[in-house]
Amino acid sequence: MISNPSDKYVPFAPFNRDFSERTWPSKRITHPPIWMSTDLRDGNQSLIEPMSVERKLRFFEQLIKIGFKEIEVGFPSASQTDFDFVRKLVDEKRIPDDVTIIALTQSREDLIQRTVESAAGAKRAIIHLYNACAPAFRKIVFGMSKEEIKEIALSGTRTVMAEMAKHPETEWRYEYSPEVFSTTEPEFALDVCNAVTEIWKPTPDRKIIYNLPATIEATTPNMYADQIEFMHRNLNERHSIVLSLHPHNDRGTAVAAAELGVMAGADRIEGCLFGNGERTGNVDIVTLALNLYTQGIHPGLDFSDIDEVRRCVEYCNQLPVHPRHPYAGDLVFTAFSGSHQDAIKKGFAQQQPDAIWEVPYLPIDPADLGRSYDAVIRVNSQSGKGGVSYLLEQEHGLVLPRRLQIEFSRAIQRVTDETGSEVTSSQVYDIFAKEYLDIEKPWKLVRHRITGDPKAGAGQQFVIEVELEENGEVRHLEGRGDGAISAFVNALDADVRIMDYTEHAIGTGADTRAASYVELRVGDSPSGYGVGVHGDIVTASFLAILSAVNRHAALLGAEALAA
Repeated sequence: MISNPSDKYVPFAPFNRDFSERTWPSKRITHPPIWMSTDLRDGNQSLIEPMSVERKLRFFEQLIKIGFKEIEVGFPSASQTDFDFVRKLVDEKRIPDDVTIIALTQSREDLIQRTVESAAGAKRAIIHLYNACAPAFRKIVFGMSKEEIKEIALSGTRTVMAEMAKHPETEWRYEYSPEVFSTTEPEFALDVCNAVTEIWKPTPDRKIIYNLPATIEATTPNMYADQIEFMHRNLNERHSIVLSLHPHNDRGTAVAAAELGVMAGADRIEGCLFGNGERTGNVDIVTLALNLYTQGIHPGLDFSDIDEVRRCVEYCNQLPVHPRHPYAGDLVFTAFSGSHQDAIKKGFAQQQPDAIWEVPYLPIDPADLGRSYDAVIRVNSQSGKGGVSYLLEQEHGLVLPRRLQIEFSRAIQRVTDETGSEVTSSQVYDIFAKEYLDIEKPWKLVRHRITGDPKAGAGQQFVIEVELEENGEVRHLEGRGDGAISAFVNALDADVRIMDYTEHAIGTGADTRAASYVELRVGDSPSGYGVGVHGDIVTASFLAILSAVNRHAALLGAEALAA
């Protein structure tokens, strides 16, 4: 990089003066735009290996399923494959009656003829003509004056009209793009479009489409919005015009430019699913549509199975969708950070069905996109108690008390720090089981029998006979208490105090099991938890006590159990 970039690059200024007439900053988007997918044209021509007919057909059918009513299906004059594909759609009657196909062409008579020929016979079709109007293209690429550039647009429009007239069986519409509008003088773009209007003579029932592409994203989205509002305010016969946007993403702000452009008066957006396209891509229609959805506006497109859409696009484009892609990426509903996990877990716990969505960190309910909650929280070395406990609850029905969440998260932290890797949900449970459920030394419960004596004095009402295996040897113990748990603790004859006890059911019906969580202290040592799971709630509580005692013994030595 050079030390002074201003020696080489100058800020782009679309207007010779300040555009003070803008009103778009105070506007809000209240309804979706008309959507046009250009995946099969602009998206396809950007691929290292363009789509085969089979892949294009699959993509086309997916676009129909999503709900697109306008689909740019190819560049028929540029490729025999594209021409044959468009004819296949028409001849095999694959186009629904409410869907309009679009074919792109440059402004040359033979290319226009070929393009119209490709779409002839379709119920509805749009011929999309473009020619570059920007100063750099006039000077460097074509060596033409403004008048010569404008004449290309006008002669092309006349030819389109003449060719359409040869095929009255199709309901034709026309789209014109002053290509590289983003760096064209707005006054010149307006002059060209108004001249095209005089030739086409659109009406409210037969609107012309003016597509204003940010072919090269050259400035901030607010300036693009100013350009759009200038056109919106000054185009002749505006009531007979569909004003369309085609933002590219050279500066990484195509989504913002499209949203501000709609606020500035645009009616329609052209883009690709997940933003595929030349160089840095076209505007991402998935993101735009779901941004609207999160604001309570249905976009008119169906992404209720976003994973299916993503898989289709990845297959057809042979390009992966980034795992952090908004709404659709594998990791976009995933939290590794402990504080994020804790907030999300609490949000899920309080979210009521059919209530206003209010889960921290998640602007959209994953279920609305066909995503499950299973992958929302994943665990690595950055994770905390909330994520760990969430996985245990969702996958295994274990609702850990808060202090146990903290305690167990340290065990997970040890593993992730050692490996440097993520741990899966099943691995979390395996670590939990090893830490709390499978620890049976020094003491293992073999059997027990409880009898009750309601007439006995305080602390004597319950009698328990316990058979334990201690380091391979069987011991028979007996204890009394005012409840089963106190009787069991007394039978152990150790300096053990119960600090907290909780329990809950796992499952329903005949398969119900009980989970017991016991926080206890041995002697003067810090308290620790034990967990027991069993079909019988009393047995589960005894297993939880032994779990805590055995964990303490493992940490500090069996001698610490002495009274």
